[in-house]
Amino acid sequence: LTDAVFIAQGSTYADFRRTLTSRSLNNLRVFNSPTIQFLEDSTDVTGTSLITNIYLMPRKKFSFGATADVTHSNIQSFGITGSVTGTFRNVFRGAEILELSLRGNIGSSTELANPNNVFFNLSEYGADVKLNFPRIFLPFNTDKIIPKNLFPSTVFSMGVSKQQNIGLDKESLTGAMYYSWNPKRNVTSRFDLFNIQYVKNINKANYFNVYKSSYGRLNELAQEYGANPDYFDQNNNLIVESGTNGFLNDVLRQNPAVPTTPEDYRIINSIKERKDRLTENNLVFASAYTYTKTTKTDFTDNNFWIFKTKIESAGNFLGLLSRWAKQPENENGNRTILEVEYSQYIKSEVDFIKLWDLNRGKVLAMRAFAGIAIPYGNSKNIPFSKSYFAGGSNDNRAWQSYGLGPGSSGSINDFNEANLKLLYSAELRFKMLGKLNGAIFGDVGNIWNVLDDIDDEKSTFTGIRSLENIAFGSGFGFRYDFNFFIIRLDMGFKTYDPAKEVGGRWFKEYNFRHSVLNIGINYPF
Repeated sequence: LTDAVFIAQGSTYADFRRTLTSRSLNNLRVFNSPTIQFLEDSTDVTGTSLITNIYLMPRKKFSFGATADVTHSNIQSFGITGSVTGTFRNVFRGAEILELSLRGNIGSSTELANPNNVFFNLSEYGADVKLNFPRIFLPFNTDKIIPKNLFPSTVFSMGVSKQQNIGLDKESLTGAMYYSWNPKRNVTSRFDLFNIQYVKNINKANYFNVYKSSYGRLNELAQEYGANPDYFDQNNNLIVESGTNGFLNDVLRQNPAVPTTPEDYRIINSIKERKDRLTENNLVFASAYTYTKTTKTDFTDNNFWIFKTKIESAGNFLGLLSRWAKQPENENGNRTILEVEYSQYIKSEVDFIKLWDLNRGKVLAMRAFAGIAIPYGNSKNIPFSKSYFAGGSNDNRAWQSYGLGPGSSGSINDFNEANLKLLYSAELRFKMLGKLNGAIFGDVGNIWNVLDDIDDEKSTFTGIRSLENIAFGSGFGFRYDFNFFIIRLDMGFKTYDPAKEVGGRWFKEYNFRHSVLNIGINYPF
């Protein structure tokens, strides 16, 4: 408690010390809002002394919370998601907070083979542990580096999850340790000492059932080149996975059994490379620093800005560990840890948001974002979970999530991603009727591949000229204000589509039939 009190005996009264103490006690999260009173000291004949009384009401040592949602997606026709969380306060009598969570999802899919006719044929479940220390957790004193008045904290977290009949049926293990502190009133710094993510794909044979665009293109080429009849089913479609693998091997082996044109060979090889990348197990060991500054004063403030930047590096520690432990290289010549190839990259992002209050309920809002992730050393590309995508309700709203880019390639994959992203959005918000508000917006941006193993000219960023492939979406939306959250509907229209041929990119699909409806909670930025 003394670490959270900044009113010292013998010091001169200063209101900032009262504010700092109140914020620090609140930051412990083990008390309700404190009451701080100052009384004149009747025993002081000079009348210049004060007595400070601080009243604290402890929160319950244990609390319990539960959530439930009904979901619908392109994977699940119907799903029920739920979680339960138990919070334990003051675990080690130093205001530490322990959170234990269990989460699960059961769903139904009509596209899966279901011989037993079971309604809920999808499942996902997991558990998370999070422990928060209201101080910097290190074996040496850090008060001179990060004083207590910067509200330092340390968080340890760990999580596990498992999927069944969802995509590639991933099993994942995550772990992290990070420090956070507030150098100034509206400034937050966070240093991730380590952030570990291990993903194991259990059902790799399901790849072409999930990534149907890749399967469709491969199936067309197999039919066109008259592949081995044993590779096809009774409907003359490639069998997953014996037929797809057989055709890929026939085309890509050293002496091809099925000769193809150079362009078709490139497409088939690209499908194989993407399949290998998305089905391989991933091990990421990253460290990162995040800096955030804002001028926002409260929830109703409509004239503020937020600046956020982050730099992340992954793979260097594992590289040293692999060499020290003399771990073997895999068939690709890359180093491994426990026979798993680890990712190595450096990633940097800048995010800026600015709002202007135009009075009478009108607000002009804008957001600019730039991010790049560069693989090196042990990696030729970025893990899917660390790459960028474009489109969706908080991005370019004229395209669906993962539906834009890379570059002018035309979104040839089911989930399109890359390692460079540029985005700029602006919208004018205004009142309409009661709690119903409206907005008109414009979003520009795209994703590209750069400095990785993708050599498709349409997908790669080669310089300033590549900026002609920035997509432009515009539209309008409605927001209903429930005071504690906002329901948002946005209708986006493709205004400039770089995937179209030059001369046919402007307004060619500017109609309701090709529009995208986005449903979201709260504002997009």
